[in-house]
Amino acid sequence: MSLARLAELYGVATSYSPSPGETVRASDAAVTAALAAFGVDAGTPEAARDALAAREAETARRLLPPTVVWWLQGPRPGWLDELPEGTRLSLAGASLGDHDSPPPGVHTLTARTPAGATATAHLIAAPRKAPLPPTRTHGLLVQLYSLLSARSWGMGDLADLADLASWSARTHGTGFLQVNPLHAAVPGGPELGTDPSPYRPSSRRFPDPIHLRLEDIPEYAYVPSRAGDAARLREDVLRDEGLIDRDAVWALKRETLEAVQAVPLSPGRRAAYCDFLAEQGTALEDHATYNALAERHGPDRHSWPAPLQDPRSPETARARRELADRVDFHSRLAWLTDTQMAAAQRTARDAGMPIGLVHDLAVGVHPGGADAWAQRDVFAQGMSVGAPPDAFNARGQDWGLPPWRPDRLAATGYAPFRDLLRNLMRHAGAVRIDHVMGLFRLWWIPEGEAPTEGTYVHYDAEAMLAVLLLEASRSGTYVIGEDLGTVEPGVRERLREGGVLGTSVLWFERRYPPEGDGRPVPAEEWRTDCVATATTHDLPSTAARLSGDDVRLRERLALSTATPAEAAAEIAEWLDLFARLGVLPPGSHHDEEEAIRAVHRFLLRTPARMVGLWLPDLVGDRRPQNLPGTWAEYPNWRLPVADAAGRPVTLEELAASPRAHALLHVFAGTAVPLIGPPDARGV
Repeated sequence: MSLARLAELYGVATSYSPSPGETVRASDAAVTAALAAFGVDAGTPEAARDALAAREAETARRLLPPTVVWWLQGPRPGWLDELPEGTRLSLAGASLGDHDSPPPGVHTLTARTPAGATATAHLIAAPRKAPLPPTRTHGLLVQLYSLLSARSWGMGDLADLADLASWSARTHGTGFLQVNPLHAAVPGGPELGTDPSPYRPSSRRFPDPIHLRLEDIPEYAYVPSRAGDAARLREDVLRDEGLIDRDAVWALKRETLEAVQAVPLSPGRRAAYCDFLAEQGTALEDHATYNALAERHGPDRHSWPAPLQDPRSPETARARRELADRVDFHSRLAWLTDTQMAAAQRTARDAGMPIGLVHDLAVGVHPGGADAWAQRDVFAQGMSVGAPPDAFNARGQDWGLPPWRPDRLAATGYAPFRDLLRNLMRHAGAVRIDHVMGLFRLWWIPEGEAPTEGTYVHYDAEAMLAVLLLEASRSGTYVIGEDLGTVEPGVRERLREGGVLGTSVLWFERRYPPEGDGRPVPAEEWRTDCVATATTHDLPSTAARLSGDDVRLRERLALSTATPAEAAAEIAEWLDLFARLGVLPPGSHHDEEEAIRAVHRFLLRTPARMVGLWLPDLVGDRRPQNLPGTWAEYPNWRLPVADAAGRPVTLEELAASPRAHALLHVFAGTAVPLIGPPDARGV
């Protein structure tokens, strides 16, 4: 009982429900390991009893928790009623009266009781709802690395993104481009333990300079051209069956950027760079220092000399001074990438996009990367984030990402999360939060154990949401939550209350048993507050699903969860539905292009605020960008956009494709007003 009560006080679950009506008990070992990551010894019954007594005593004498939330334009916060009668509150020395509301922001709150006891806490004063798109809009979903133009250096870059935005908005009225995470990758290649996945980055706060278009850097004009080398990289990918070689691209870009670094900045650009350094402060200095140290000692911080594993040690400070030139190099790369991200968003908005770029926030970071080094005190040591076993994966999943400690986040007033969101939103019209359920709870797996041996750890969802809605309202940024898969009861409803759009994928929108009959959900019954799509980066393209190529691929790799006959029957059911609704012309069941257009006509019949079109679907690409459950068996995150025959397609070819224009024409005139609350930009 002591262990269960202790776990409850720290938000560590002792059981979970993988499906309605089913409860699975977490092992004592998993619970004990999670508590150990909080610095709590519960390894024996006696230790658990002592830790419980200490925790209860600490809670009893605490006047305020480390962080409290005040929802603006709402009822009086409940935590106020728990304070002793007569307690006086103040913000920055100014009294906060009984009927006053604090201004939006994060404040230091001081409470003083009549008996003279005092306490301070972080107060998050946030609007109750994030901004919502006021009109229906459609857009493209793109993995940037896969989008090569005739000017790319072997993979898509920020100038390609801007060009795609300008072309699609001006020609077809697209309202947004949703892009994969552009976070900084761990230095080095796969042979050093890293992978090309954009969802396991070194840092989520700073973008990766591999996305730079070097020709758009003013100083590039003064260095020898590498056009020939860049063209060879590009042609290596654009030949049949070519793969993106991220390491080769970065090697060439880095060598060229070294030469760019030697060119003095003009006075105006020097001033802009200095402003960026001042704005980003210690976080940028830490990020650049990590990269400089990684050049000397390797990309995995765990292998560095012990003193350098502490970002605040005297030895690290000394190394930072010794490596000042390299620290400046990596700082300037962050600035250059930031300026091109700003330019891409500006181009999108100038072309008429009401939203523009939708940036993606990965659920975590690489354990050996920059963020885990710079913020090591905020991360739970010896733990990895993943997912428990479910109907789709009996073994569960281990994503290899260290989780944030909820108690350390609260102690800082959620500063790491605030800073992360602020940087992500600075050049975004919207942000997509990968695995948005992580704002509520995450599956913690003890290091070295199977995913089945984990347990859920809960976060203060109200505080996490308050930070998210505060930053979104400050910047006027829309928020999309990826809420696919197993979702705790009440989570989707709470997110909807906060103005966070969900994610709805056509093939998953069924009335599942036991409540439903398994049939597709009618279009008019879909939720309004969502992004409706036919697929995602982890799922087959629409052409692959309609043709059965996805099942054949999974069969070949021993990953199949459905037989070809079962998959064909499901597709036939959807096509019959499309035909009955009139979105699929008579006799077109076997016309792949017409069937893909029917899929998107159906999506446009839903009330979804945003409708997304997977860019490879424009040209009939059959290859998934990522095949979960594979590593060496499949070239995840390395495929260029290709046509139905697997031939890579450049941005220029895509823009001239009759097939692409025919599909985009389905979306003509879809930016119509929606019934709902007014746009709530700004606080």
